[in-house]
Amino acid sequence: MEDQNPDHQLLDSASCSGSPRGQKRRGRKGFKDHLDDKSSETSAGLKTRREKPYSCEDCGKNFCNSGNLKTHRRIHTGEKPYGCGECGKTFARPTHLKDHQKIHTGEKPHRCDMCGKSFARAGMLKIHKRVHTGEKPYSCDQCGATFAHRGHFKTHQNIHTRENQYPCDQCEKMFTNAASLKFHRRIHTGEKPYKCEHCEKSFAKHSPLVRHLRTHTGEKPYWCDVCGKHFARGSAMKLHRRLHTGEKPYWCDLCGKTYVTSGGLSVHKRSHTSED
Repeated sequence: MEDQNPDHQLLDSASCSGSPRGQKRRGRKGFKDHLDDKSSETSAGLKTRREKPYSCEDCGKNFCNSGNLKTHRRIHTGEKPYGCGECGKTFARPTHLKDHQKIHTGEKPHRCDMCGKSFARAGMLKIHKRVHTGEKPYSCDQCGATFAHRGHFKTHQNIHTRENQYPCDQCEKMFTNAASLKFHRRIHTGEKPYKCEHCEKSFAKHSPLVRHLRTHTGEKPYWCDVCGKHFARGSAMKLHRRLHTGEKPYWCDLCGKTYVTSGGLSVHKRSHTSED
């Protein structure tokens, strides 16, 4: 006689993928014991995944698997096994090489939905968007200054730690990093390696060249989120937004009158000088 109990039919016909081939657990008790076994295995598996048994002998950092440890140790050894076939530049990670190769191919798949500018890497787009949003996620716990770029934040921190290790051999001015010293020395040498492709003007730094190029292209990547007006410079947008907020951060220490711009304050203070 055919067993009409649906529970028995289910248990008799179900074969567990975790059991040996052809082995079936029959009956309620056997099925419950089996589930308990699988539950224990799952818990053990989760526990194992949370463990980080692979430790770096150089810095003590721990990792879940040997592959991550191997990649991490390249920070200490300087090993960069992934080379670019176009220019020979090497990288510690294949993903970094893949991003770099987009420089040669011109591929820029990551597009800003605010201004249309495109980037080779998603990380570059994320940083760029802070131009529009004004986001500055890096905050100094010493003075409260905020920064959009991690590198700028790290450089700023040296002000508090007084790590001025790079002196100029021309004027003995001290700098917190080699890049700042390099840019400074161009004051003495007159070097201006960044040249405009539209005119013959050149610049000591890349950022002034970028701003200058906007005079040729008409690009205005900074926009006001209140009225939508666009600007070529971030500082111009910042001043503009004060029209909406009513902010007047510059105040006269003689009469207390406030102004939107430092230039407005300077003009005002002459009135006190003329009165004297």
